Amino acid sequence: MKPLFKYLFFLIGFEILILLAGYLLTSGTDTGIFFSGIFYLSVTFTLLAMLVLIIFFRGRSREPVNQTMHLLVSLSIKFIAELIVALIWFFVAKKTGLSSVILFFVLYLAFTLFSVFVVLKTLKYKSL
Repeated sequence: MKPLFKYLFFLIGFEILILLAGYLLTSGTDTGIFFSGIFYLSVTFTLLAMLVLIIFFRGRSREPVNQTMHLLVSLSIKFIAELIVALIWFFVAKKTGLSSVILFFVLYLAFTLFSVFVVLKTLKYKSL
């Protein structure tokens, strides 16, 4: 199995696990967090992580100079897109309550760690 498809499969499994945990958290307790918020944020972060993985693995088949550029571009796109998501989430949607802020940063951390672990694991076997 190609590494890209393997990691996309893991990402989808990770997304399902987060949605399941979010559903159990919102249905069992009154935390002030709604499942719709968890759903929208996790799907957005999943799509951004997919974009990062696709750009990164596309660069893996290129020359070493282009590999570095693809890695930097993918991480830069992820950072800028997540800043835009934060702007929309906090200022446009006005989700400034404590539970919404914690939800955003927990999901941001989870998907960023997933992306970093995939990149580091891939670079462990074949460096730039």
